[in-house]
Amino acid sequence: MQKGMRLNDGHITYLALLAKKDGTRRGSLSKKSSDNTKWHSKWFALLQNMLFYFENDSSSRPSGLYLLEGCVCDRAPSPKPSLSAKECLEKQYYFTVTFNHDNQKALELRTEDVKDCDEWVAAITQASYRNLATEHETLMQKYLHLLQIVETEKTVAKQLRQQIEDGEIEIERLKSEIAGLLKDNEKIQSNPEVPPSEDDTEIKKIKKVQSFLRGWICRRKWKTIIQDYIRSPHAESMRKRNQVVFSMLEAEAEYVQQLHILVNNFLRPLRMAASSKKPPITHDDVSSIFLNSETIMFLHQIFYQGLKARIASWPTLVLADLFDILLPMLNIYQEFVRNHQYSLQILAHCKQNRDFDKLLKQYEAKPDCEERTLETFLTYPMFQIPRYILTLHELLAHTPHEHVERNSLDYAKSKLEELSRIMHDEVSETENIRKNLAIERMIVEGCEVLLDTSQTFVRQGSLIQVPMSEKGKITRGRLGSLSLKKEGERQCFLFSKHLIICTRGSGGKLHITKNGVVSLIDCTLMEEPEGTDDESKGERSGQDTEHLDFKVIVEPKDVQPYTVILVASSRQEKSAWTSDISQCIDNIRCNGLMMNAFEENSKVTVPQMINKDDELLQVLQIRSPAWKRLLKADDLRFLH
Repeated sequence: MQKGMRLNDGHITYLALLAKKDGTRRGSLSKKSSDNTKWHSKWFALLQNMLFYFENDSSSRPSGLYLLEGCVCDRAPSPKPSLSAKECLEKQYYFTVTFNHDNQKALELRTEDVKDCDEWVAAITQASYRNLATEHETLMQKYLHLLQIVETEKTVAKQLRQQIEDGEIEIERLKSEIAGLLKDNEKIQSNPEVPPSEDDTEIKKIKKVQSFLRGWICRRKWKTIIQDYIRSPHAESMRKRNQVVFSMLEAEAEYVQQLHILVNNFLRPLRMAASSKKPPITHDDVSSIFLNSETIMFLHQIFYQGLKARIASWPTLVLADLFDILLPMLNIYQEFVRNHQYSLQILAHCKQNRDFDKLLKQYEAKPDCEERTLETFLTYPMFQIPRYILTLHELLAHTPHEHVERNSLDYAKSKLEELSRIMHDEVSETENIRKNLAIERMIVEGCEVLLDTSQTFVRQGSLIQVPMSEKGKITRGRLGSLSLKKEGERQCFLFSKHLIICTRGSGGKLHITKNGVVSLIDCTLMEEPEGTDDESKGERSGQDTEHLDFKVIVEPKDVQPYTVILVASSRQEKSAWTSDISQCIDNIRCNGLMMNAFEENSKVTVPQMINKDDELLQVLQIRSPAWKRLLKADDLRFLH
């Protein structure tokens, strides 16, 4: 069962009494019943767009309410009466109120006076808030138009008053000038003219020659000043500065053209292709590949137009505020650079789709691309910030210290350099994390130490791991055997804190060997392991692997110590591995010493920048040389 609508009866009663007292239109009307059979006389009162009706004019409470907003009121023809009621109906006039709803029955009313009927129809027709609002808007527009006309007339009147004042001043000036001319004329008429003598003619000639010589001397001196300035260091610096500015304009025009090709030849067509029935690429991949590309194009179009406008006002050239416009938008570049490596990965993945690769080659074959690939266009924004930094360096090198733009250009350069460092760190950190995760996914067993974000990748390569004998020794004579090379070949990954040793399985997968996760903080590196008698025999046998092995002694706190012997393929590779491992161990111990020193002597924690500065402090490492090197050092044949 549908519930009835609740209304504010008290307020409606108040409005009904107000309509009964001060309504727009009040009077008795005949209302047709709902069953269309009878007419009932009611007392109606119209207030704004509400039509109340009472039982009679003395009723204190309304019998009903009609909301007239959006209704249509028209005169209605009289119904065809019967012969008996024809005389009665001739004195009755009908009108209807139609509501614009299918389920709403029209309200049928009648009066006994044609004038009364027309007045009711006119009053109900005007009782609409929409009509009042439209009239109000029209009146407001007329009012504003009149205000504008008044302001214009005031301005014109002010200009006319100013012109009148200027005219009066000009009249006074002309009057005074006329008076002066009249006085001069009177003097001339009072004094008779004296004919010029020959001396006056000679003096005029002398003055003319002197004037010519003075002009020639002045022009010669001015020419000397200009030539001296042209040859001066300041003028040379200004010429170079102007050349830098014009080169910057040409480079910016070329860069805007490159961005225009990137957006119009690749981004927008790929968006259209992603919306097709069989899309070769998804909208997410398009957004990942071209992140912020269109925004960067719009930004540089504005920057280029501003640069052209500044050069058009030559020689009054101000560039610093252009970089002030560019600086707040550099976070867009930061997001693009951070996403660049990922966008190239997504693009490489999408190229595996033949349809996409074919479509991309069609785009790259356009004449505008000039045989350049999409990867090339995606790389251009990566070099724009460094290009701006170089340009600002050149501008500052040729800008005097007292120049008005010196501080602004210096500030822009510092901001760009700061952003360049941040982007370089973020790109390096992001690439390092992706590299670590890629290696971790290759390992079948997984490796938790690679999930540490502070773990930095250093190098990787193939080394041969020599197994230890039961006595813990290895003979060098076995190092060159083919079976040992095949069985002992290991894929090694060096990180800032760990050394990972793996064997390569089928499908390119890796398996961590026993004790294959080596913590460098517990390690000691021996580049020249001490030999034995068996080793010396192996050396005399002429093996090619002499001095290619190095030893890593691992002494963990909770596990029995063990030794890892690795053999490189060449002396250069061994030197690179031992140098990097030694540097990683030194860095770990250096950081540990500094942390301990700060924790013992101060409550201030070590700043992160000190922890990560590899060149700040290095602890000296003393290694014991092999006995062969000591003998070689004493041999006179090797002394120069």
